[in-house]
Amino acid sequence: MSVCFARFHPNLVVGGTYSGQIVLWDNRSHRRTPVQRTPLSAAAHTHPVYCVNVVGTQNAHNLITVSTDGKMCSWSLDMLSTPQESMELVYNKSKPVAVTGMAFPTGDVNNFVVGSEEGTVYTACRHGSKAGIGEVFEGHQGPVTGINCHMAVGPIDFSHLFVTSSFDWTVKLWTTKHNKPLYSFEDNADYVYDVMWSPVHPALFACVDGMGRLDLWNLNNDTEVPTASVAIEGASALNRVRWAQGGKEVAVGDSEGRIWIYDVGELAVPHNDEWTRFARTLVEIRANRADSEEEGTVELSA
Repeated sequence: MSVCFARFHPNLVVGGTYSGQIVLWDNRSHRRTPVQRTPLSAAAHTHPVYCVNVVGTQNAHNLITVSTDGKMCSWSLDMLSTPQESMELVYNKSKPVAVTGMAFPTGDVNNFVVGSEEGTVYTACRHGSKAGIGEVFEGHQGPVTGINCHMAVGPIDFSHLFVTSSFDWTVKLWTTKHNKPLYSFEDNADYVYDVMWSPVHPALFACVDGMGRLDLWNLNNDTEVPTASVAIEGASALNRVRWAQGGKEVAVGDSEGRIWIYDVGELAVPHNDEWTRFARTLVEIRANRADSEEEGTVELSA
């Protein structure tokens, strides 16, 4: 259901399975089967795991996993026999959140955002007095398929921004400071399966959809239509997108099990003024949203 390289351990690959088991492969091993796996027990996951993520530093890091019943576990990669911590992600102290995606802001190990089956997005916290589900963000009309926090580090901090994709055919831009979307990108005519910010360009993100289309959006150029698009041969649905660490290539996966790698070229290279331009773009987006909200209020009162 989910997979990631274990950060700080270049040879290890972590997988989350439908049964709830977490498995660990080591590419130095000649076996194709996992070298470690978690037990199927009530202490760990017993529902599908869509989210696996290694957070922290070289000297202190954990594997964080979340299953669709809202259970979150924290593990040491050295010992997958039992989780170090576990927590139930519930809204209003009663309703389990059916988590479909999770993302941590760059450098943060405590605060994170999750997307859910019902389309709602939540902020959440691992530790402290506010541990568990925090704010509620509403805007999607279908399950959230992808969620990703802003990644590019530069002179202006945009780590409060995140993007989501959904079965409602849209990608939405959010800030953790406001519980309604800043913007809704509505250029797709099918399920949008995944979305990811560029790791180097502050205004660039990629998304993929059920028609086999990869879109690159540079918000400093345009917010109405993608800056670049490509449709794969055979029109298989694209369901995963990942940027290379250097931000020059994009890998996408399709419903036939194929991987496609694209060289993004000059599009991916940020100019020195991209951060200040993006700050201005966000001001314009906020102003437009405020105008449309006012118009809506006027219409309602009329």
